[in-house]
Order: sequence, then structure tokens, then C-alpha cells
Amino acid sequence: MEIAKGVEMLHIDFHGNNIHPILLWDGEMAVLIDTGFPGQFEDLCAAMDKVGVSLDKLKVVILTHQDMDHIGSLPEILQDCGNHVTVYAHELDKSYIQGEIPLLKDGHLENPPKGRVDDTLIDGQELPFCGGIRVIHTPGHTPGHISLYLRESKTLIAGDSMYSVNGVLEGIHIPTTPDMHAAQLSLKKYVDFDIASVVCYHGGLSTLNINEQILRLSQGL
Repeated sequence: MEIAKGVEMLHIDFHGNNIHPILLWDGEMAVLIDTGFPGQFEDLCAAMDKVGVSLDKLKVVILTHQDMDHIGSLPEILQDCGNHVTVYAHELDKSYIQGEIPLLKDGHLENPPKGRVDDTLIDGQELPFCGGIRVIHTPGHTPGHISLYLRESKTLIAGDSMYSVNGVLEGIHIPTTPDMHAAQLSLKKYVDFDIASVVCYHGGLSTLNINEQILRLSQGL
């Protein structure tokens, strides 16, 4: 689904449930935000091809956090693209993503996906790609969870800091959020942004009265 020019919300099916990586692109490059579950590399490539962006245009991968449904296809992307792709994530989740320590929520897995993180991100950092991307450190779901604000389209990529149902933001997903206090504080960070639309990795796009919805959720109502 096209959210704005050069901003596509991908739909990747996992046993009947959609997840939503984000693809950004312009005349020079493409940026992929999150990579799906292990085994979804071909699905990801097909979704990119469907919107006319080939894998060889991919130059940047940004990971919102370490969970397996977000880093799962990173090893295959790196194998295919080699050193042509730069991978970004927050420092606090880097060691998990690289397999140096067990994943926070899937530490029991014998062979979890492992990738590399080339550069780490901090709260408030501005990335120059595809019209400008603002990094928002939003811990709670994981220590290094980040959200991304796309300046040109006023789109918030919320990762798993929130989920949505039928276009309505439902707030924090309690069962998968170890630190609820930090997660609630993270929602308050969104209040200062002018947001036209939100993409939740689980639930997809929300566009109705976004700033009012976020204010309500940030107040715990």
C-alpha cells in the first residue's frame, strides 16, 4: 500500500497474519525498515518487485528492534547484497541482532537469525535518506526499540511500540512488552510530532485523527 510518494507499506503474510515492513525509495536508493520472519526473504523480494523496486537498489536496512519477526530475513539480505547494504539499529539491541547474546524474547532458539549492524542510532538523530528520517528511541518493547518519523510525509513508523486494529491505534501490546513503564514514557515522545499517519508493524496503517489518538494513548486513557 502506497502511503506517500516513495513510501510503501509492504504486506507480508505469516500464517494468515500480515506484518508490515516499510520500503522507502527515491531516484538514488531504497531503504527497508525491518525484514520479516526467517524464511520470508523471497516474499520480501516479491513485495518489493511488485512496487517496482528491485533488491539491487537496496542500500540501507533499518531495524526497529531485535525481535525475530523484524530481523528474520536480514541474513539472506546480507548474503545477497553483500557490502552494498548498510544496516542500522540502536546500540542497545545491536549485540542481540548480531547473535553475540541470546535474543531477549527468543533466547531458547538454537539457531536464531544473525546479522551485522554497521552503524548504531541514537535518539533525535537525523538520517538524510529519502527526504529525511528522524530517529526516536522508544524503549519498552525492547531496550533498543526505535521508531522513525518520515519528515516529508509526516509518517510515523511505530514498529512494535504500538499496535492497531482496523485503523485504530490500540496502544502498547502488553504480552510482548517487558518494560511497561518505559513503553508508556515512549508513547509520550510522539506527542511533539505532527503526524499524519502511523504504520504499526502489527495492524498496519492508521490515518484518522492521529494526533488525538496518540495524545489519548500517551495519557494512558
